[in-house]
Amino acid sequence: MAQIGIIGAGSWGTALAVLLAGNGHAVRLWSAIESEIMLLKEKREHSSKLPGVKLPESIQATTDLQLAMADAELLVLAVPSVFVRETARSMKAYYQPRQIVVNVAKGIEEDSLMTMVDIIEEELGGGTVCVLSGPSHAEEVGKKLPTTIVVGAKTRQIAEHVQSLFMNGVFRVYTSPDILGIELGGSLKNVIALAAGMADGLGFGDNTKAALITRGIHEIGRLALAMGAKAETLNGLTGIGDLIVTCASVHSRNRKAGMLIGQGKTPDQAMDEVQMVVEGVYSAKAAVKLGEKYQVSLPIIERVNKILFEELPVKEAIFELMQREKKTEYENLEWET
Repeated sequence: MAQIGIIGAGSWGTALAVLLAGNGHAVRLWSAIESEIMLLKEKREHSSKLPGVKLPESIQATTDLQLAMADAELLVLAVPSVFVRETARSMKAYYQPRQIVVNVAKGIEEDSLMTMVDIIEEELGGGTVCVLSGPSHAEEVGKKLPTTIVVGAKTRQIAEHVQSLFMNGVFRVYTSPDILGIELGGSLKNVIALAAGMADGLGFGDNTKAALITRGIHEIGRLALAMGAKAETLNGLTGIGDLIVTCASVHSRNRKAGMLIGQGKTPDQAMDEVQMVVEGVYSAKAAVKLGEKYQVSLPIIERVNKILFEELPVKEAIFELMQREKKTEYENLEWET
């Protein structure tokens, strides 16, 4: 049994707390929001974000960050990506170098263009920081539906240790050394999911969504490879796997926000209606900047950014994509004649 601190009591943090407690670990679940912790203590359920998923009595909910981190072997950082830097900075006062930090947020910081793992390492002044990602909606993990995910770490030993803590009969965990690829796949797919949702909001069909998913992973892959990630990662669970589930699922906040925008809502109105952090909105500008930095063409991501921040009409953006110059699908394939 391990002592584990979950830093962030939203839907994903709560689902992972339930999972880890079910694996026999001692779990403390932290939130800076006092009303959220009071709800978890009184109802033993996050009724607004994870209804129907009961917290075992063994989980200790707290607003005391020092207590949540005390004696923990593993710290799971489960706040939205826009709060990762601030939260990691607060954690530094209580962080011990022996503690493993597992980041589960998906995003790229707009100003610095840093990934979440890089931000956490910077704020903690080093340490052992991993990433856990993949096609894994909190609603389904909380209900113990079969889920498969990947942990990325700098050493096989750390990855396999984290794998052993999380894995059970309905939660399968693979390991990978490609932290960058995992983080880029998890971040950029949210932008493509916004586009897929917009297409749904316009009433377009399965053909459109399939095109956005396929060409979307092509864009993500081009950028990720230019940045040093591995092709296998983008073809795996944290690439195409996470992209499919985020573009298609009713649980996807990015797809839902995109759908509302496609139906005529402004981005701000869509985010207010979703009532959760829509990570793709925050990653879109960063993704465009990365494309410029690494000289990679990102036509879908660029148009999502223009819809969000430059008032480009959604339907116009779709047809701009359709009317681009003629191209071959893969430039590296050779013709016989």
